[in-house]
Amino acid sequence: MTQETVNNDATETEAPVTHVAPGPHLGGGCLTARWMMLDVLIGLLPVLLVSLWVFGWYAARVLAICVGSCVVAEGIFTAMRRRQCRLGDFSAVVTGVILAFSLPGTAPWYVAVIGSFAAIGIGKLAFGGLGQNIFNPAMVGRAFVMIAFTSAMAAGGYVASEKAGVPDALTQATPMTALQQEGKVASLGDLFWGDTNGSLGETSAFACLLGGLYLLIRRTAAWQIPLGVLLAVGIIAGGQNLMDLQAKWTVGHHLMGGALLFGALFIATDPVTSPLTGRGRWIFGLGIGAIVMLLRSLSAYPEGVMFAVLLMNAVVPLINRWTVPRPVGGPVPSKA
Repeated sequence: MTQETVNNDATETEAPVTHVAPGPHLGGGCLTARWMMLDVLIGLLPVLLVSLWVFGWYAARVLAICVGSCVVAEGIFTAMRRRQCRLGDFSAVVTGVILAFSLPGTAPWYVAVIGSFAAIGIGKLAFGGLGQNIFNPAMVGRAFVMIAFTSAMAAGGYVASEKAGVPDALTQATPMTALQQEGKVASLGDLFWGDTNGSLGETSAFACLLGGLYLLIRRTAAWQIPLGVLLAVGIIAGGQNLMDLQAKWTVGHHLMGGALLFGALFIATDPVTSPLTGRGRWIFGLGIGAIVMLLRSLSAYPEGVMFAVLLMNAVVPLINRWTVPRPVGGPVPSKA
């Protein structure tokens, strides 16, 4: 082998590889879909621990059913479409975990199964698979079972009968329902630490903040979205408190109550169904927060995060179009 051949081989080995694919583009080996999903799972660990502490085996049961059903649904639907099943990216697992955390611990097994199949089949693969879905898959599954199984997903469905082995949290109404129906106000301490009833992932503000902070530090989640959600809720709730100084449900209750923090940090920040630009993310987050407060204040439904996320998902293509960055040097001149 000549010296020229060695040099040519070294040049070919060191030459950069150019990949051509539709946008959006992510640079760096740590920003693959698999690593981003693993980051989300790590960020959800504090929420998981609190849910197991509060709800015990009820949380473990719903979580196992949702994750298993989402993985099975991914395999079935991809086979029906004659596509390669890519369970290694953990996207189906993340969908199952988030769906489980949005359900009550008392949810029947069939609710978890049908919600998982709806999330994967309707919310994800019907649009072409990972990266092409318009709506958050877990919220599609949650909305489907909420409409299909009203009795199991209504306020009464969150409360279990008092018998041996039932956690104390499951024998009481959720804080939002107790406020709306009975006028009872939960303490800020209970909302912060998670000593309340509710969906598995929404009870502890502390756990949501801890896991969400990890995602923000890792840049897996865009900080503009949760900040926009909290800012909109804080401004509107603060205005309501100023108009009624005797109100016992304060800004802190709105921020830590219900699924607001879980939705703002783990659901709204889904990179596939959220805007691509910085300004667009601000609009997206502010819109979610405003819709949440609108539903909480004027509707009979005590919570509004799921509807707010789905509604804003629908306008993400328009937000991306409205917030296209101005090119350096100005827009490209049109041809005469």
